[in-house]
Amino acid sequence: MGIVSLNSIVFSSLVGAATDQQASNPILGLLPLVLIFAAMYFLLLRPQRKRQKETVNLQKSIVEGDEVVLNSGIYGWVSAVEDEWLWLEIAEKVEIRVGKGSVARKVSVSAKPTE
Repeated sequence: MGIVSLNSIVFSSLVGAATDQQASNPILGLLPLVLIFAAMYFLLLRPQRKRQKETVNLQKSIVEGDEVVLNSGIYGWVSAVEDEWLWLEIAEKVEIRVGKGSVARKVSVSAKPTE
Protein backbone atom coordinates (compact mmCIF):
# COMPACT_ATOMS: atom_id res chain seq x y z
CA MET A 1 0.00 0.00 0.00
CA GLY A 2 2.88 2.30 0.53
CA ILE A 3 3.82 2.11 -3.16
CA VAL A 4 0.32 2.90 -4.39
CA SER A 5 0.01 5.91 -2.14
CA LEU A 6 3.51 7.10 -3.14
CA ASN A 7 2.62 6.79 -6.86
CA SER A 8 -0.63 8.65 -6.37
CA ILE A 9 1.14 11.44 -4.49
CA VAL A 10 3.80 11.81 -7.21
CA PHE A 11 1.16 11.69 -9.97
CA SER A 12 -1.06 14.26 -8.30
CA SER A 13 1.86 16.60 -7.71
CA LEU A 14 2.90 16.34 -11.40
CA VAL A 15 -0.66 17.03 -12.59
CA GLY A 16 -0.91 19.96 -10.20
CA ALA A 17 2.40 21.39 -11.45
CA ALA A 18 1.24 21.11 -15.07
CA THR A 19 -2.04 22.83 -14.24
CA ASP A 20 -0.25 25.66 -12.47
CA GLN A 21 2.10 26.13 -15.42
CA GLN A 22 -0.78 26.33 -17.92
CA ALA A 23 -2.72 28.82 -15.83
CA SER A 24 0.26 31.14 -15.51
CA ASN A 25 0.57 31.90 -19.28
CA PRO A 26 -2.83 32.43 -20.93
CA ILE A 27 -1.21 34.60 -23.61
CA LEU A 28 0.62 31.58 -25.01
CA GLY A 29 -2.77 30.01 -25.77
CA LEU A 30 -3.73 33.00 -27.95
CA LEU A 31 -0.39 33.20 -29.74
CA PRO A 32 -1.23 30.62 -32.46
CA LEU A 33 -4.46 32.47 -33.29
CA VAL A 34 -2.63 35.76 -33.59
CA LEU A 35 0.01 34.19 -35.83
CA ILE A 36 -2.65 32.64 -38.09
CA PHE A 37 -4.44 35.99 -38.44
CA ALA A 38 -1.16 37.77 -39.24
CA ALA A 39 -0.27 35.18 -41.87
CA MET A 40 -3.71 35.49 -43.48
CA TYR A 41 -3.39 39.27 -43.56
CA PHE A 42 0.01 39.26 -45.26
CA LEU A 43 -0.73 36.37 -47.64
CA LEU A 44 -4.34 37.11 -48.62
CA LEU A 45 -5.79 40.46 -47.61
CA ARG A 46 -2.88 42.80 -48.27
CA PRO A 47 -2.16 41.61 -51.85
CA GLN A 48 -5.88 41.72 -52.68
CA ARG A 49 -6.17 45.33 -51.53
CA LYS A 50 -3.08 46.23 -53.55
CA ARG A 51 -4.62 44.72 -56.71
CA GLN A 52 -7.87 46.60 -56.08
CA LYS A 53 -6.01 49.91 -55.78
CA GLU A 54 -4.09 49.21 -58.99
CA THR A 55 -7.36 48.43 -60.81
CA VAL A 56 -8.99 51.65 -59.60
CA ASN A 57 -5.93 53.68 -60.64
CA LEU A 58 -5.96 52.03 -64.08
CA GLN A 59 -9.63 52.82 -64.59
CA LYS A 60 -9.11 56.46 -63.56
CA SER A 61 -6.10 56.90 -65.86
CA ILE A 62 -7.79 55.80 -69.09
CA VAL A 63 -8.11 58.64 -71.61
CA GLU A 64 -9.13 58.90 -75.25
CA GLY A 65 -6.56 57.39 -77.59
CA ASP A 66 -5.26 54.75 -75.19
CA GLU A 67 -4.97 51.21 -76.52
CA VAL A 68 -6.43 48.79 -74.00
CA VAL A 69 -7.12 45.08 -73.61
CA LEU A 70 -10.40 43.92 -72.12
CA ASN A 71 -10.75 40.93 -69.81
CA SER A 72 -12.26 39.05 -72.74
CA GLY A 73 -9.09 39.60 -74.81
CA ILE A 74 -10.47 42.28 -77.15
CA TYR A 75 -7.95 44.95 -78.14
CA GLY A 76 -9.10 48.42 -79.08
CA TRP A 77 -8.57 52.16 -78.87
CA VAL A 78 -10.59 54.30 -76.50
CA SER A 79 -12.60 56.78 -78.56
CA ALA A 80 -14.69 58.29 -75.72
CA VAL A 81 -14.80 58.12 -71.93
CA GLU A 82 -18.04 58.47 -69.97
CA ASP A 83 -18.67 58.07 -66.22
CA GLU A 84 -18.72 54.28 -66.02
CA TRP A 85 -18.42 53.43 -69.71
CA LEU A 86 -15.86 53.52 -72.49
CA TRP A 87 -16.42 53.61 -76.21
CA LEU A 88 -13.86 51.29 -77.74
CA GLU A 89 -12.97 51.27 -81.43
CA ILE A 90 -12.09 47.68 -82.25
CA ALA A 91 -11.99 48.01 -86.05
CA GLU A 92 -12.44 50.75 -88.60
CA LYS A 93 -15.92 52.25 -88.05
CA VAL A 94 -16.74 49.63 -85.40
CA GLU A 95 -17.24 50.88 -81.84
CA ILE A 96 -18.51 49.07 -78.80
CA ARG A 97 -19.51 50.39 -75.38
CA VAL A 98 -17.90 48.57 -72.46
CA GLY A 99 -17.74 49.09 -68.72
CA LYS A 100 -14.56 50.53 -67.26
CA GLY A 101 -14.31 47.49 -65.02
CA SER A 102 -13.78 45.22 -68.02
CA VAL A 103 -10.41 46.80 -68.88
CA ALA A 104 -7.58 44.42 -67.99
CA ARG A 105 -4.62 46.63 -68.90
CA LYS A 106 -3.28 49.37 -71.13
CA VAL A 107 -1.23 48.31 -74.12
CA SER A 108 0.19 51.71 -74.90
CA VAL A 109 -0.34 55.34 -73.94
CA SER A 110 0.12 56.73 -77.45
CA ALA A 111 -2.78 57.65 -79.70
CA LYS A 112 -4.12 55.41 -82.46
CA PRO A 113 -1.75 55.31 -85.42
CA THR A 114 -2.95 57.03 -88.58
CA GLU A 115 -2.63 55.17 -91.84
